[in-house]
Amino acid sequence: MKISFHESASLPVPDPAARAQSQTLRAQIDTKLDQAGGWLPFDRYMELALYTPGLGYYSNALTKFGWHAGDGSDFVTAPELSPLFAQTLARAVAEALTASATQHVMEFGAGNGTLAAQLLPALDALGVRCERYSIVELSSGLRAQQSATLATHVHDAATRVQWLDSLPATFNGVILGNEVLDAMPVRLFIRKSSAWFERGVARRGAPGDPLEWHDRPLSPGAIDAHNLNDASYTAQLPLIDGEEDYLTEQHEAASAFVRTVCQILQRGALLLIDYGFPSHEYYHPQRNTGTLMCHYRHHAHTDPFFYPGLQDITAHVEFSGIAQAALETGVDLLGYTSQARFLINCGITELLAQFDANDPQQFLPAANAVQKLLSEAEMGELFKVIGFSRGIDNGLSGFSHGDRSMTL
Repeated sequence: MKISFHESASLPVPDPAARAQSQTLRAQIDTKLDQAGGWLPFDRYMELALYTPGLGYYSNALTKFGWHAGDGSDFVTAPELSPLFAQTLARAVAEALTASATQHVMEFGAGNGTLAAQLLPALDALGVRCERYSIVELSSGLRAQQSATLATHVHDAATRVQWLDSLPATFNGVILGNEVLDAMPVRLFIRKSSAWFERGVARRGAPGDPLEWHDRPLSPGAIDAHNLNDASYTAQLPLIDGEEDYLTEQHEAASAFVRTVCQILQRGALLLIDYGFPSHEYYHPQRNTGTLMCHYRHHAHTDPFFYPGLQDITAHVEFSGIAQAALETGVDLLGYTSQARFLINCGITELLAQFDANDPQQFLPAANAVQKLLSEAEMGELFKVIGFSRGIDNGLSGFSHGDRSMTL
């Protein structure tokens, strides 16, 4: 059966092997569509595109993290930008480990293992021993990359690092998630002519024909003064002023993840780093097209149907909902601030000062990378850090100045 694709002419064309892999995934998506009666809510489509075993974007073995399209990558994250990111984060992790009298770190979304490979030596240099570093990773391809990276940079990785297939029943230590929440499936809701619909995915015709948006109306009475809610649609949306057309996301999967992780946290801290806004900014009237974005070969675009399985699909995080989900479990809010403020509070400028400014070959690349991490025009303001704790009496220095918890 010949499979057609929804193509974007401005994006690079994958090689034949990648196209064939995407074709196999697309056939599975067609099967799920047929089984569901021809319509899937977007969160289900996003889950299939990203996490179908062996085929989804985060489950296959294709390169994802790197500096440019030439190396086959799609985007770069903070740990790849500069080792100073991990060295600075290590100060916050060391502080939390010491305050909770624990020696265990668990990371979600470990990517190619760069953060773990840099964090462990940095903790050792600070004199705070991490006896066990657990990585929760379901992708065999990413596990292999992480294992290779750690074996190269951490001499005792074989005895200190372990991979988990599922969450432990309880956990004591520090839990990390760098750019994890943004890749969790989101539901889409759209207001058209003052009526709310759930946006989903349908097929234009027979299997293999292009995928397209299809909106289903919410049942009468679903909208009240505070939210959209009925027996069929469990999304909780704030009332968005106005009657103009408006598209937005709901982060049920991310909220459920945070709630689960906080429930297993017995003593220690959870630190999450991601791009996003509190609810009053997230649902601003001018943000009327939502935040859904795709990344392919360092091109950012808005077509989630472009070669399923070969591109990242993300949405900005709504941090007020994340905070609410966590606090419902009884944890304490350590703080919420910009990435720039958090890194400055933890001493990234002190670490940069260790480079000799008179040696431009070393200092300038390091300074340029730090500028990307801190600049309001780059990652410094868009990215936020939110922290939760249980059994820690004092706060963390990363939130000592510029805490924005009151905005959540």
